[in-house]
Amino acid sequence: MDRRIVTIALGALVAGAFALVYAVAGRTTEQPGPSASAPQAASVTGAAPAPQAGTPQISYDFNALPDPVKRMLTKIASAAESGDIEAMRPVFESNELKPMVATGFVDDPIAFWKKASADGTGRDILAAMLNVLSSGYVKLGQGKDEIFVWPYFAATDLAKLTPAQEVELYRIVPPDLARAMKTSGKYSYYRFGITPAGVWQYFLQ
Repeated sequence: MDRRIVTIALGALVAGAFALVYAVAGRTTEQPGPSASAPQAASVTGAAPAPQAGTPQISYDFNALPDPVKRMLTKIASAAESGDIEAMRPVFESNELKPMVATGFVDDPIAFWKKASADGTGRDILAAMLNVLSSGYVKLGQGKDEIFVWPYFAATDLAKLTPAQEVELYRIVPPDLARAMKTSGKYSYYRFGITPAGVWQYFLQ
């Protein structure tokens, strides 16, 4: 097996620009993803993303994203790196709507994240955001339903991961949960959805 060396710089702010760099030895930055069910864009009604069949292409190329998506990622990463969950409030308040953070209606995502966090500060949630964004992404749907989703595992059959992909999964998901997900073949941890217009639609499990 070829040895793969992956260097990840996530959330680095250089002259105000968000840098997401993957140097993969012997690999291109895009590859076809395995066939699997994947979430579509979430609706404003609060419904959970619906499954969609397909073979989406996995990409690690930040520069290939639309500019509005890059800007939203920059805001999210900067807020997450601050260590202050309140820094995320102006990010989603600048959005067209509050992102979904649960399958039911949540009026205050910050309060929800604090309650869901391990110590009440929400810092582990911020860490989860950065970890998820460090993975590759996929583009799902067409037209008004088009959306970029992190991590690509949300659109991948986890029972068919390569060894390198398993390592990447363990970087995002606790080992016990990762093993359970590989058995079921379905990803059930945090995921991001951002539209081509830069609208942050969801960050949920």
